[in-house]
Amino acid sequence: MALLGNQTLISHFILLGLFTHSPLHLFLFSIIMAMFLVALSGNGLMILLINTDSRLHSPMYFFLSWLSLMDLTLISTIVPRMAIDYLLGHGSISFTGCGLQILFFLTLLGDECFLLAFMAYDRYVAISNPLRYSVVMSRRVCWLMVAGSWLFGLVDGLIQAVFTLRFPYCGSQEIDHFFCEVPAVLKLACADTSLYETMIYVCCVLMLLLPFSVISASYLRILITVLHMRSAEGRQKAFATCSSHMAAVSLFYGAAMITYMRPQAYHSSKQDKAVSAFYTMITPMLNPLIYSLRNKEVAGALKKLLGRCSCGVGQN
Repeated sequence: MALLGNQTLISHFILLGLFTHSPLHLFLFSIIMAMFLVALSGNGLMILLINTDSRLHSPMYFFLSWLSLMDLTLISTIVPRMAIDYLLGHGSISFTGCGLQILFFLTLLGDECFLLAFMAYDRYVAISNPLRYSVVMSRRVCWLMVAGSWLFGLVDGLIQAVFTLRFPYCGSQEIDHFFCEVPAVLKLACADTSLYETMIYVCCVLMLLLPFSVISASYLRILITVLHMRSAEGRQKAFATCSSHMAAVSLFYGAAMITYMRPQAYHSSKQDKAVSAFYTMITPMLNPLIYSLRNKEVAGALKKLLGRCSCGVGQN
């Protein structure tokens, strides 16, 4: 503890968590842990398949492997800590720990925002300009896009983590959330945060609306191109690929916009926790399923891997 005038500054926070210890919430906690395991195995499997099968060494799968890595890291940043707090019955977290959680979470969130935009652009080039696809989406360009995603996400995470923890916090230590999310933390600040909230809004416009605009424009052009295709099989394949991408994008961006683009006065703890669960737990679990269920190449790579495993077991 430290003193600010006649106020006592707090040195750590207490996360109230997502659940109580009622039978219903114990059941919901078990579901969350099952989702966590599905997300770990699903994303880990996608990374393994894409990196070991030469048929998946294309820009689309290159981006998808990075998306899986981001989802894997994102859910691992949030859920294990939440589970330990729930099982131990307390959620004490230091200022430094809270700042690191904000940094990692917002970095990964920003990474995904831009990566999803680059994935949409990749599909636009592949469908609308297939003859120049290998030139436009070269290996170097793909690496630059991934590096740019990480850079923009890291800058956003650093800015928000540093500025959030620069405010004095006094009085209540309890964050009514299951992790250190900026809107929930700011409620405890004993200073005027209105200017900072405006800055957050501007950051969100850049990190959410700009990539979402690229995604919308890309898929609009894709739709126009697909409707003019003469091949029914080509139209079906394009729609199958793009519909799965749009499902993932809608879940992720919709939940993030609800949390980060509403004024602080309109935030409620219950709603914030439910919405945050979408992009911290549900989306990382669903992404491997969305991108692989209707994908013949991924299914073929999985059959090939299982065949190798069964042969290896048989030889032993």
